[in-house]
Amino acid sequence: MVDAHAIAPLGYNKEHMEVKVQAHVAYQIRYHVVWISKRRKKILTTGIKEYVDKTIRTVVIDRYPDVYVHELNIQEDHVHALLEIPPKYCVSTVIGYIKGTTSRLVRMHIETLRHARELWGDGFYISTIGLNENMVRKYIQYQDKQERGQATLDSA
Repeated sequence: MVDAHAIAPLGYNKEHMEVKVQAHVAYQIRYHVVWISKRRKKILTTGIKEYVDKTIRTVVIDRYPDVYVHELNIQEDHVHALLEIPPKYCVSTVIGYIKGTTSRLVRMHIETLRHARELWGDGFYISTIGLNENMVRKYIQYQDKQERGQATLDSA
């Protein structure tokens, strides 16, 4: 059995550190992931955004019950997510599954997108989250304001 607190590096605030433990591994791996709609078309409008949000969250839980969606912000032409993915999964496989399944379900259930061949653009952006997680969370939460120049990010 791995003791998560025994392996915590010095300098970490253990109150804010959420170390997950699975068979023979303790981890804290979170990713900031961004993917775009096909050709950056502004198709993720009100109503569709809510359906995509609900679909992403249920798709993750159904297939990967130990993958957590910590933050999700859907803009008209892209999606920001803060995901926690255990090291037993290939990150690109999880993201590919989310994109593929949501694309299929959205096109099946949203009349205006029914005849679209693809919902998401190829690829995605990903970065690991370290000690600046709160700053990344704020960035994801206020992405729409940030793009319009109405919000600033503080490191606190």
